[in-house]
Amino acid sequence: MKLKAVTAIVAALTLAACGGEQPKEVTAEVPHGYVEGAEEAAEAQSRLIVADPETGAVRVVDLITEEVHEVGRVDGVRAVTGDGRFGYLTAGDGTIRVVDSGSWMVDHGDHVHYYRAKVRDVGVAPGKQLLAAYSDPAVSTLSYSDGSATLLDRAALDKGTVTELGKITREPHAGVAIPYREHIIATVADAGKPFARGVRVHDRQGKAVAEIDQPCPELRGQAVTRRGVVFGCADGALLVTEKEGAFAGVKIPYPRSVTAQERATAFFHRPGGATLAARAGDSAVWSLDVGRRSWQYVETGQVAAVNAVGEGGPLLALTRDGKLRSFDAAGKEQTAVPLLTPEGTAAASIQVDSTRAYLNNPLSAEVYEIDYNDNLRRARTLKVGGKAGHIVETGR
Repeated sequence: MKLKAVTAIVAALTLAACGGEQPKEVTAEVPHGYVEGAEEAAEAQSRLIVADPETGAVRVVDLITEEVHEVGRVDGVRAVTGDGRFGYLTAGDGTIRVVDSGSWMVDHGDHVHYYRAKVRDVGVAPGKQLLAAYSDPAVSTLSYSDGSATLLDRAALDKGTVTELGKITREPHAGVAIPYREHIIATVADAGKPFARGVRVHDRQGKAVAEIDQPCPELRGQAVTRRGVVFGCADGALLVTEKEGAFAGVKIPYPRSVTAQERATAFFHRPGGATLAARAGDSAVWSLDVGRRSWQYVETGQVAAVNAVGEGGPLLALTRDGKLRSFDAAGKEQTAVPLLTPEGTAAASIQVDSTRAYLNNPLSAEVYEIDYNDNLRRARTLKVGGKAGHIVETGR
């Protein structure tokens, strides 16, 4: 049901003592959660943004109806990054095209709103060579390989317009900027260093306002959780939190000495979840429980892709033999099912929501929906109309 502001007409009341009173026009309050042009739903309206690297075709798959929406082409598309609603597709020349999946959620802490709207091509974003994209209700941040980050007006983006609010310019490095608690947490690097050494707090216009004094040497990898923002460091993970306007950082050290190859340098998790997964070299995975501030080392076999369902749920790993495997909290393998050929694992990824996982077959037009609570049962095989080379889920 679409939510619309309505106008109520107050009927004239006939009073014996003072005669008739003229009708008054009263505008009713806009319903809580109302979003112009969107339809609110009782459950998540998840969709997949899918890109074909051979043809450049971009499609959005509605996971409720299985309808496939064509959204144009991106020449030489080589990556898709999502922020929960929008997909940012990197073209062969490094430019960034923005696609509105028309599916998103708004988390108010004690309750959640789910929305659906039309799929559309928003246009080209400023900058090239995107590293990461994150959003909150006010700001979307795009981080680039030259160390800069562009701040976009999220409200304007929701309406289909790319509008720049500001920019964060730093020493060139593989860094990120992340909206968090009405501020931007951005990485900091030294001149000539390829990786960050720590993070700094900025306002929503890009001005630096505070420094996190806890260092994070050779920072690589990040994740936004309900418990704070996590960054991967050479000596563990840095958790940044906020309380009453004050930002602080705490280190979650590795349980033992690790080699450079064993370090967690890219985190994957279910949106809202506080359990993170990261590759630990070629044949193992780290599981980081942010709430308990503890690491678990899981031997998986040669890993191609990984993700974490969250507290009480399994760790999922696609190994290079084409099998999807699940592991419990103690690191014990629970189930293994064959899904892909070994050749198809190189570009595969695992997307996770509160009930299902989605695994793309880059060599075909198929995406597999997996019920991870039912022995990795294949619930559906979704036909996407072209090679499922890159995918990202929205609406979670």
